[in-house]
Amino acid sequence: MIRRLVCFLLKNTGWTIDEQLPPAIKKCIVIAAPHTSNWDLYYMMAAFSVYRLKIRFTIKKEWMRFPFSLLLRPLGGIAIDRSPRKDGNRPSFVEAMTELFNNHEALIIAITPEGTRSRNDQWKTGFFHIARAANVPIVLGYIDYKRKQAGIGKMIYPVTLEQTMEEMNAFYTTITPRYPEKFSPDLSYKA
Repeated sequence: MIRRLVCFLLKNTGWTIDEQLPPAIKKCIVIAAPHTSNWDLYYMMAAFSVYRLKIRFTIKKEWMRFPFSLLLRPLGGIAIDRSPRKDGNRPSFVEAMTELFNNHEALIIAITPEGTRSRNDQWKTGFFHIARAANVPIVLGYIDYKRKQAGIGKMIYPVTLEQTMEEMNAFYTTITPRYPEKFSPDLSYKA
C-alpha cells in the first residue's frame, strides 16, 4: 500500500526510481550524495521503499530530540554525536557503526560523507573505514535533480581509499544536486 502510494506520488511529480538494484543486498553502506537539501532524505526514503529495503541513516543527535525523534526514529534515524571525543569517553563514529554491522544479520546504513548540506570541499572518509572494518560493500546512492531520478548507481568493494574515491568521483560528477553551488564534485578528502 505505502509502496504504491510512493510510486504514485513520484510518478505524478515527474520523478523515477532507478530500477537497477545490485542483487541480494543485506549489509552495506549507502553513500547518500549529493546532499544539498532536506528534500534529499525524502527522495532517498522513497527510493528504498520502492526497492523494499529497510534503510537506516545517520543524523546528528540534535535532530533526534523530541519532537523530531517521533518521525526520524521510526524512519530509521541513528543519532550521531559529532562533539569531540575526550579521553575515549565514547566509541568513535567508525567503531560504533562497525559494531552495529557486526551485531546485525542485515543492515543498510546511509551516510552523507559531506557531513552537511552546505558546500564542503573535503569529504569525511569514515564510510570507507567502516566498510573495511565491517567487511561490507559501499553502494553509491544518488538523487539527480536534473534527470529527476533517485536510486543506486554502483557497488564498490573498498580496497584502497584512493581507488574508492576515484570511482566515486567518476560516478558523482555525472549527478546534478538540487543546489549545485553547494556540491563539490572534486571529492577531495582527508585520509
